[in-house]
Amino acid sequence: MSTEVKLSPRERLLEAAATLTYRDGVSIGVEALCKAAGVSKRSMYQLFESKDELLAASLKERSSAYVATLLPAADDNRSPRERILHVFAQVEAQSGAPEFHGCRYLAVQVELKDQSHPASRIAHQVKANLTAFFRAEAEQGGAGDPDLLARQLSLVFDGASARAGIQADNLTGLVAPTVTTLLDAAGVP
Repeated sequence: MSTEVKLSPRERLLEAAATLTYRDGVSIGVEALCKAAGVSKRSMYQLFESKDELLAASLKERSSAYVATLLPAADDNRSPRERILHVFAQVEAQSGAPEFHGCRYLAVQVELKDQSHPASRIAHQVKANLTAFFRAEAEQGGAGDPDLLARQLSLVFDGASARAGIQADNLTGLVAPTVTTLLDAAGVP
């Protein structure tokens, strides 16, 4: 008697889209997506209006897990500085994995270029939420200009994850000192 749960065609398509687009980019074809999911094209189009809608749904479904692995718990009682540094420690830890290709949400925005694309809109919101987290923590920590600090932290985050994702740099010992310098300059103790 098997206790393995069989995923629905929709779940298999979402999983295939997440895996293949992260590894190969958003230009992955419908045939490859359907083959990886073990679902016919007809079934895919019955479940999703288009490949674009499938990509958007896949990104949206993954966003909660992404945020959970990146951000500290809301009630963890650490200082804003420690909470911000936590995010960068997570990126540094994730970047060491061989299957790390950077931030999937940044990659989608860069690849698509079209801000109105459904997947780009989801990615933009996830990235805006990260900047909002940085801004809230910066404000809580007494930063002189919380908006500027949040934008700077987002820039470091995206740059670090992109450079690690293309294996142009090792983040170990690089990101924390950079973020610490920004936090010090902004007056966040």
